[in-house]
Amino acid sequence: MTEYPTSQEGPQPAAATATPVPGGSAAPFASGAPAAPAPGPGVPGPARGGAGRAAAASAAQGGAGSDEPGHGKTAVPAVEATRPEIPAARTRDGEAARGLAAASGGPGTPGRRPAAAPAPGRGDAPAAQGAPSGGAHHAADSAGPVPLGRDLDARAAQGLTAGPGGAPEGAAGDGRHGGGTGVPAGPADTAARREGDRLRFVGAATRRIARGIDLDEIVLGLCRATVPTFSDAILVYLRDPLPVGDERPVGPVVLRLRRTDRLRPIDDLTDIGSTIGAGVDLAGAAGATGELDFSQLPLLGLQGDLPAAELCEIRPGGALAEVLRGVRPVFGSSAAAKAALPELLGADHPLPRGNRAVLAPLRGRRRVIGAAVFLRSPERPAFEQNDLLVAAQLATHTALGIDKAVLYGREAYIADELQRTMLPDSLPQPTGVRLASRYLPAAETARVGGDWYDAIPLPGSRVALVVGDVMGHSMTSAAIMGQLRTTAQTLAQLDLPPAEVLHHLDEQAQRLGSDRMATCLYAVYDPVSHRITIANAGHPPPVLLHLGGRAEVLRVPPGAPIGVGGVDFEAVELDAPAGATLLLYTDGLVESRLRDVWTGIEQLRERLATTAQLTGLDHPPPLEALCDDVLDMLGPGDRDDDIALLAARFEGIAPSDVAYWFLDPEETAPGRARRFARRALTRWGLEELSDSLELLVSEVVTNAVRYAERPVTLRLLRTDVLRCEVGDDSPQLPRQRRARDTDEGGRGLFLVNRMARRWGATRLSSGKVVWFELALPGAQERR
Repeated sequence: MTEYPTSQEGPQPAAATATPVPGGSAAPFASGAPAAPAPGPGVPGPARGGAGRAAAASAAQGGAGSDEPGHGKTAVPAVEATRPEIPAARTRDGEAARGLAAASGGPGTPGRRPAAAPAPGRGDAPAAQGAPSGGAHHAADSAGPVPLGRDLDARAAQGLTAGPGGAPEGAAGDGRHGGGTGVPAGPADTAARREGDRLRFVGAATRRIARGIDLDEIVLGLCRATVPTFSDAILVYLRDPLPVGDERPVGPVVLRLRRTDRLRPIDDLTDIGSTIGAGVDLAGAAGATGELDFSQLPLLGLQGDLPAAELCEIRPGGALAEVLRGVRPVFGSSAAAKAALPELLGADHPLPRGNRAVLAPLRGRRRVIGAAVFLRSPERPAFEQNDLLVAAQLATHTALGIDKAVLYGREAYIADELQRTMLPDSLPQPTGVRLASRYLPAAETARVGGDWYDAIPLPGSRVALVVGDVMGHSMTSAAIMGQLRTTAQTLAQLDLPPAEVLHHLDEQAQRLGSDRMATCLYAVYDPVSHRITIANAGHPPPVLLHLGGRAEVLRVPPGAPIGVGGVDFEAVELDAPAGATLLLYTDGLVESRLRDVWTGIEQLRERLATTAQLTGLDHPPPLEALCDDVLDMLGPGDRDDDIALLAARFEGIAPSDVAYWFLDPEETAPGRARRFARRALTRWGLEELSDSLELLVSEVVTNAVRYAERPVTLRLLRTDVLRCEVGDDSPQLPRQRRARDTDEGGRGLFLVNRMARRWGATRLSSGKVVWFELALPGAQERR
């Protein structure tokens, strides 16, 4: 019979007393259990196991507890002795050990014959084995594997031992089975106790399975809860891939072995490596009778698994498909399982005979998502009919938990991908500035909150630097942040002034809702003029680290947050010297429950100055290392909000690398543009590019003069590439088209597209700019 560990505390054994033997040494006895005298002629010696000792004690005394004179019995006087109390944590182990000893003939390894019992009178007499087991039992959370399939039968054998008169004698001292009164434990009591243990096991196992939040934890909980309490081995197969929600499989249904677990033989624990590499024959492990002997199998495979098929494709209409469709667990000895198990585990995988295997389908809310196989070795009792109900409960809880884990994983994946796309994967590297960024979410469960940063290349080698913070750090804040970031990118491409960009962002936030508020700082850096224009909407001011190590908080108008409405924003233009570093950040870096925002800003300024002094005053600190060092200033309790950090190192473009002209919209403008370009290339020593540059400049300027009403601008920039920019006051952007053979025009942009390294057109508030780039000969390094 199968026994499950209980989860409640039983009565603790009372202190026993010992009675002295006149003329001999004192021998301890349990209270209520008389001692057995030395066997004489015609008196049988002590029997093996607890039942034999109880029978021998009863026979020697002529009855249970009978010590009256006149019946040929000798009264034994009492002597004070104390029996040590059994700790509650060890009660189950002792109880299981007694059960194993009674079932296998000894306290050691099953099948080993016990040593002969010592005769009373020669030293200490053996105590009666009738003390109750009051230890706490717990199915899944118990410490140490204890195979419990034999325990209940052993104790039942002790409780139903026949006395000398042929009447059954109860286990002494066990109040639950009539201990002390000689009343035997009846079949009804034994069955009720089994059912109680079974229910307690199911409750503990399902609690352990329910503790898991992801797929691996749930499957691991099932394996640890059932091995070795319910089975000696378990194999869990799940569909690959697992369906999510209402998804329907389009291909064949495939089961993949997700996890296996088994009871480890004690002998194998001493040499795991040799056992794995030994290559034990599975056919020999099955034995001559065909029954699987787990002690002869390899301890664990290379991946920690039992030797079973890794993948199994379910054939429509096959035996495995029919069993899974039936949902209910079946014994391995049933006709359906005999054909289904080889299909699932593989034809070469041995199986135990009889009801020592259970195949339990795992059905979620809408469909079967896998199967679990429970196995027992021949040494344990076979599964009972009620064990199918236990397997069904375990399979149901596991399948529902897996369904929830898969749904949670899909939602987390969608949220993670959605939030991750709201921030730039990488920053651009425009001419004249170097950029670095960091982002830390407020919670580990979400990648993005309401903070964002961005760097947007603008015409004229300029770059827009944006940092913003939407109120809150939830998914709603992340959604609002994504809309505001997209709006800011669109407005930046129109080359609007920073104050105008914030004004349009404020209008957009009001359209999104009355409670949609955010702070934002928008700055435009021009590497040619070495100037930066900043507009602020309620955001913390930036910090500028100069080349000499001095750090200052820039004085910019604070402004009102975005979403308030009816507020004008003011911009300020400041110097941006080469070698200086501008740090833009959100309030999560400088404000927390332990400090106010201005205290944090001052700490940030001091941290930047200290870092610059450590690296030297003649060169700026590395940009990436500077960002990491700034984040290191955060201590315990300083992370209450998201943190966005954007650092810009100003390098600028030297005036000698810039050439700029104004051209009147006349027919002679293309010829003048070719001459200006040729002179600039000669001054820079780039005569090799004269032919290509003159042809492309002529085509672009001709197109600008055709539609312009005001003077056309022409600018050449020499950096790591040669960049040409032509601007006019017409807002219409040029489009490349394929000219017909009879057309006289329409081939200018075709030539630009074929000869230039890159080209593009940007609409401005006052017109447009068409630009193209040519690679420098010899791949000169960036200045």
